[in-house]
Amino acid sequence: MSHTLYEANAQRVQRCELAVPGSSPEMFEKALKSGVDFVFLDLEDAVAPDDKLQARKNVIQAINDLDWKGNGITLSVRINGLDTQYMVRDVVDLVEQAGAKIDTLLIPKVGVYGDVYMVDAMLTQLEMQEGLKNKIGIECLIETALGMANVEDIAKQGAIGGRVEALHFGVADYAASNRARTVNIGGLNPDYPGDQWHAAISRMTVACRAYGLRPIDGPFGDIKDPEGYKAGARRAAALGCEGKWAIHPSQIALANEVFTPPAAEVEKAKRILVALQEAAAQGKGAAALDGRLIDAASERMANNIVRAAEAIAAKSK
Repeated sequence: MSHTLYEANAQRVQRCELAVPGSSPEMFEKALKSGVDFVFLDLEDAVAPDDKLQARKNVIQAINDLDWKGNGITLSVRINGLDTQYMVRDVVDLVEQAGAKIDTLLIPKVGVYGDVYMVDAMLTQLEMQEGLKNKIGIECLIETALGMANVEDIAKQGAIGGRVEALHFGVADYAASNRARTVNIGGLNPDYPGDQWHAAISRMTVACRAYGLRPIDGPFGDIKDPEGYKAGARRAAALGCEGKWAIHPSQIALANEVFTPPAAEVEKAKRILVALQEAAAQGKGAAALDGRLIDAASERMANNIVRAAEAIAAKSK
């Protein structure tokens, strides 16, 4: 292994992240009781321009009035983009009025690390001003050609800054930015021989894993196609993503199913670790299990599975 290693800024279970429009307060209580790992209250794309100010008030009230942490939910807010007149007041009002109860802010359409630095600097000053004991994390949406072209630098500088926790693949805006032809949000174009999102998700995931961040897959637009959702989630999981968005509560169980290691997989991982421990005691660096060679790389993969299962189990207690 290299001597240069980037540890995670924060460890969280994020199998599914439920998007909830800030302009729809009737959905807040349902989200609270949904059993999802993460919720982001949305001030950006899901809110019409005329509703932006009221949505911000709704979100601040919901953060303060509802017991998100007590219901096992990590709470995020998607702020408006840096190119809008809403972003500054989003950050200031959220932190001044509800900062102690916010886990992360989700920045949309991050194109360069400077976008992240601006929000990071604002959070640092506001946390000092308010005397907050918690450090609000940052998550970044990679959903433009510019963002993907700079994803390695965004991940690296974000990790060094100590506040960035995760990158999310925003497939809809990414498709628009690249002028890609799509059938539905997150779905596959039958004219493309395979998965046209594979390269983008893989590139983002590699950047995340190199610098200690969580890679999260974005939305799947057809809520009436659960098999399509699960297929997309499985492809993302195969590339290393830790979770996926839900735009409807019906998608939560689908994501949890895909991103929770199956019991048989966890059991096999534990057997691999035991077999390698026994081999090491005999001075061997490799072993055989079920007729297959296992070695140090097998141990690292097995540890990933066991740790994920333990984190999910701990959250469920």
